[in-house]
Amino acid sequence: MQKRVFSGIQPSGNLHIGNYIGAIKHWVAGQNDGLNIFCIVDMHAITTPQDPKILNEKTLEIAAILLAAGIDPEKSILFVQSQNPDHANLGWIMNCMASMGQMNRMTQFKDKSENKEFVSVGLFDYPALMAADILLYDTTHVPVGEDQKQHVELARDLAERFNSKFGETFTLPMPVIPKVGGRVMSLVDPTKKMSKSDPNKNATIYLLDSEEEVIKKIKSAATDSGSEIKKDVNKHGISNLIDIYSEFSGLTVEEIETKFAGKNYGEFKQAVAESVNNFLKNFQEKYNNLRQSSDLKNILKQGSEKAKEISGKKLEEVYEKVGFVKI
Repeated sequence: MQKRVFSGIQPSGNLHIGNYIGAIKHWVAGQNDGLNIFCIVDMHAITTPQDPKILNEKTLEIAAILLAAGIDPEKSILFVQSQNPDHANLGWIMNCMASMGQMNRMTQFKDKSENKEFVSVGLFDYPALMAADILLYDTTHVPVGEDQKQHVELARDLAERFNSKFGETFTLPMPVIPKVGGRVMSLVDPTKKMSKSDPNKNATIYLLDSEEEVIKKIKSAATDSGSEIKKDVNKHGISNLIDIYSEFSGLTVEEIETKFAGKNYGEFKQAVAESVNNFLKNFQEKYNNLRQSSDLKNILKQGSEKAKEISGKKLEEVYEKVGFVKI
């Protein structure tokens, strides 16, 4: 069977270089390996309160970012979740296949609902919708972080339960946890991952930051005692900057250490900022062209039509098996 990869991304917050290095870069590189489906999961986004205007804007922003980064709509499928109602329809059936006990064991709900004044039912049972997202396309591989692995395992469980009850229908997906090594750490506290929700904006380099903002953030980035440009497990600050420079310059750690032997942190930070800005300049030019063009919505429309061609057949099969009347 053809390898099929499903990747979902929420249109919330601001994407940063850690998102690019840890996920998007690998999505782009993997487009020649089977069918890759990229879904902007706006229905998942509204499981927590959203400003409608911002949600609309962020959905288009994420789409343009993915395309500017190298997602090719001729090779892959890129679409917005709400534009394909098959997701919600199969999501309801997955709700009816899942037990309360299974849903109660989902640890992310506990984390996301803690100390919140309002907690939606959608937040509680969104793993059932995520299962539908995955199962609609006979997905074989789902790249996820460790925190989402449990949800892919739920999708497998629900698929097995459906298959057992109604006959072979769904492919069992496999969670793929990215290898540690593509992680970018906070510029303020390099013992923690760079995060789009970090309240300190100097900790994170966003993909849409200006050249001046990038220079300012890297120049003020936390380093360590000493001045040697050398990767060291005990020197988180300089090691993080070396990793960032390696990703954007294409040089190995060893080549970087040799190149900057005898130079100080200030000189190295200047080089890191230049390498990041060189990438962002080309990336942002593509992004801005897409945002100003009518092509963006056309690409998303074509993507949803391609998605429906696959998901529609699967949903029709499911409807028939559960006993829904076909008219």
